[in-house]
Amino acid sequence: MSFRVEYTDVNTFKKMNRKPDFNNVLKVLKKEMPNRPTLFEPFINPEVIEVLADEETLKSNGGYNYQRAAIGAYKNAGYDYCSVQASSFKFRSGDAHSKNTISLNDAPLITDRESFEKYVWNNPEDYDYSWLDRLGKELPDGMKFIVKGPSGVLENVIKIVGYDNLCFMLADEPDLASEIFDQVGSRLLKYYEIAVQYDSVGAAVVNDDWGFNTQTMLSPASIKELVVPWHKKIVSAVHSAGKPAVLHSCGNLTGVWDDIIDNIGFDGKHSYEDKIEPVEQAYERLYPRIAVMGGIDMDYICRQTPEEVYNRSKEMLKRAEGRGGYALGSGNSIPDYVPIPNYLAMISAAVFE
Repeated sequence: MSFRVEYTDVNTFKKMNRKPDFNNVLKVLKKEMPNRPTLFEPFINPEVIEVLADEETLKSNGGYNYQRAAIGAYKNAGYDYCSVQASSFKFRSGDAHSKNTISLNDAPLITDRESFEKYVWNNPEDYDYSWLDRLGKELPDGMKFIVKGPSGVLENVIKIVGYDNLCFMLADEPDLASEIFDQVGSRLLKYYEIAVQYDSVGAAVVNDDWGFNTQTMLSPASIKELVVPWHKKIVSAVHSAGKPAVLHSCGNLTGVWDDIIDNIGFDGKHSYEDKIEPVEQAYERLYPRIAVMGGIDMDYICRQTPEEVYNRSKEMLKRAEGRGGYALGSGNSIPDYVPIPNYLAMISAAVFE
């Protein structure tokens, strides 16, 4: 089927009434062919959610009502699940300034042993997860939640310590750095252990950026020593609940791919960039070792025409025909600056066959 202008109209999607079936996501993560083309997008900006959601779910403000709107938005767009954070748990961090970019060095709270001893750690078991039950009753038949985290092990350490400070600390005070990673990792493990016990949760996304465009943020040796063990425990906890786990990590991960797949045991990997490795090449390299989730480059989605975005998305789905292990989505996320018609053109390649 060729591109049509109506594929860029949100009302076309709202009238579609595609029946969710989370088994399609499970088949993708088992490196199998789903029953139909399947979408995957763990991070959609609230402004985009608002465009896709039904009016009645947007009448009230607040986290619970926003998540009700997100359920409707994900369904209207043709997804088999809705992305959700399991509770409001997060780590205390400084007030970093941000405009068009965010500093990785701003407002660190731990810089030495003394500040480490004074830091107050939030504990995940002190937060309310019950909305996973309450919201679960709002899910359409066949739909599940995919739980995401309050960022990951490395990201949270960097938020608390600062990137430059962490690099110095690894050289000057490696024992302190290790203790900080353990404090963060153990709490994220508990967060996921709690979240995946809920029947409404079908899978987990562990979101933790590990790389820049050219290399990992820390040396592969440091990531293997400090980050990988905690991810392995988290994935083991998710698997023990009978559910799959997806790694979302930006950047060039050369040097740690074997750890992601063989050591940690992630079922799927999300986040790809054309300037690092186009998803088409990544799929040929990674399949069938791990499911490839998303991958249509964000810059491409923003800059190209809706028809070009549609055609590339359709070709990517065709590439995976007969093999499986692929779900269509962006290379990173859908922020507010992504043109809505271009985003809709991408997902229409899976929804309108």
